[in-house]
Amino acid sequence: MKMKLVAALIAASALASNTANAEVKVSTKGGLKVTSGEHEIKIGGRIQYDYNRSELNGETDEDEFDARRARLFVSGKVGQDWGYKVNWNVDGDGFEDLYLRYNGFGKGAIVTVGNQHQAFTLSQLISSKDVGISERPGIVERYLIGRRESVQLHGDFDKLHYAVGLFTEEDSDDSNGFAGRVAYAPIKNDQNTIHLGFSYKDTEEQDGFGVEFGAVSGPFHLQSEYFSADEVNGDGGEDDIDGYYVQAGYFITGEKRPYKNGTFKRPKPNSKRGAWEVVARYEDGDGGFGDIELGNTDATSYALGVNYYATHAVRINASYQAGESNLNDDDGSEFRVRFQVAF
Repeated sequence: MKMKLVAALIAASALASNTANAEVKVSTKGGLKVTSGEHEIKIGGRIQYDYNRSELNGETDEDEFDARRARLFVSGKVGQDWGYKVNWNVDGDGFEDLYLRYNGFGKGAIVTVGNQHQAFTLSQLISSKDVGISERPGIVERYLIGRRESVQLHGDFDKLHYAVGLFTEEDSDDSNGFAGRVAYAPIKNDQNTIHLGFSYKDTEEQDGFGVEFGAVSGPFHLQSEYFSADEVNGDGGEDDIDGYYVQAGYFITGEKRPYKNGTFKRPKPNSKRGAWEVVARYEDGDGGFGDIELGNTDATSYALGVNYYATHAVRINASYQAGESNLNDDDGSEFRVRFQVAF
């Protein structure tokens, strides 16, 4: 049924694109894109195959090689004002993104309706194709919202990005949550970027905020976030939780991290020999440290990563994370190698 819906959207876009006397343009740069007049359809996706070995207190918990993500998407435009996206998780539970979009008010006020990312945390809004270390910080994992059925108003100006959304809570049809985020780049040019951000959310589980900082100076880049929230506990009361991470990276081959719409992207190599990047991260506080087998706890962790970008689409990543609980004697670690194709 779901695959039929995808096929129907492709067919509908193709029919809409059959505009009389319109020139048809085909591009294979970054997926397959067909444009005809005011109509457009694009097909792409990503494959991420990982080897993962994780340990808890010196004992191996995971040692496996499997697909971390396998997605196909179809997106498009129908006339000047309307767009859509269907992002299908081939190796998972179904749809990731499934939404309609109205662009008629201009890029400063776009309305998106459907299943989509909510506007909370810089790290979550950086695509998994573009993250410097293969898995996001444990600090972020505890506070993020992820994708939800929602109505969202968002927009972009020269140096400012904003988004506000009302969404349905996970596993609930009668409870709504709210999230909003604003990102501002006081400096943004070919070599240097300064990013400042603030986000707020009000959900059934957490009421809290996040503060963001990011910077790019040539091949060097830095990003950091701090979170604080009141979280519902198992006794029906609330716990005050907070945490932060700091992440820094450097392109040995001289590339720089692109910045667009309030987030950082992956680079395009300067030469056919590809691009090399080294990344380090430190985090401390209340987080979701499942990647290093500690679960939801107060912990301290560090991570080191190396990225080789053979092309803009092909990347091989190796990362090592280790940490220890601040509440007991547990310690955990993870070594992960990722093979990625994104088109």
